[in-house]
Amino acid sequence: MLKLHHLVNSRSHRILWLLEELGLDYELVTYPRDPKTGFAPPELKAIHPLGKSPLLEDRGRVLAESGAIIDYVVRHHGKGRLAPAPDSAEYDTYVQWLHYAEGSAMLPFILGIYMGRLGEAGVPLKPRISGEMTNHLSYIAGALEKGPYLLGDAFSAADIQMSFVLEAARPSGLLDSFAPLGAYLERLHARPAFQRAVARGGPVQVGGAGKR
Repeated sequence: MLKLHHLVNSRSHRILWLLEELGLDYELVTYPRDPKTGFAPPELKAIHPLGKSPLLEDRGRVLAESGAIIDYVVRHHGKGRLAPAPDSAEYDTYVQWLHYAEGSAMLPFILGIYMGRLGEAGVPLKPRISGEMTNHLSYIAGALEKGPYLLGDAFSAADIQMSFVLEAARPSGLLDSFAPLGAYLERLHARPAFQRAVARGGPVQVGGAGKR
């Protein structure tokens, strides 16, 4: 059985949501954050050297990194669901979104959260970081002009992967400037599997660091 090591209020919510979307049987091990630091507990280091979450155990292996875990689960347990066919034109676009979410999009939003903690010391960084945030949000909003989801009419695991980027964007207030993104996030939140994931693993309220 799949075993998900889930840190509350973190990127691992996406994996929990994915497992619910696919209706898979899994064991959930939930870890609280340190109440003072907000960091993940040291117990996660016993599972993986980095001590990060999400971590997924399956078939004697421990998998890390959200995009890699999503790809693995969809390929090995999805039975053709939540991803285009590998020989289709949409598949490469799907893979691009899986990598883009963490490879490019997340950095300015995480930097923005830390910048806010710096107070006056962070002011010189604000124009550059805000510009990058706007650049990425504009890009994502443009992609949604083709349909309600990143691949058009079809909801996919790429939407699950992208969801945390928009959750991280919310504290900046910039999300309000892009109506398609707010509506997109509402569509994602309305999915029954998303709500089941929240019920099991807790809400996603990004205001501190993301994956720790």
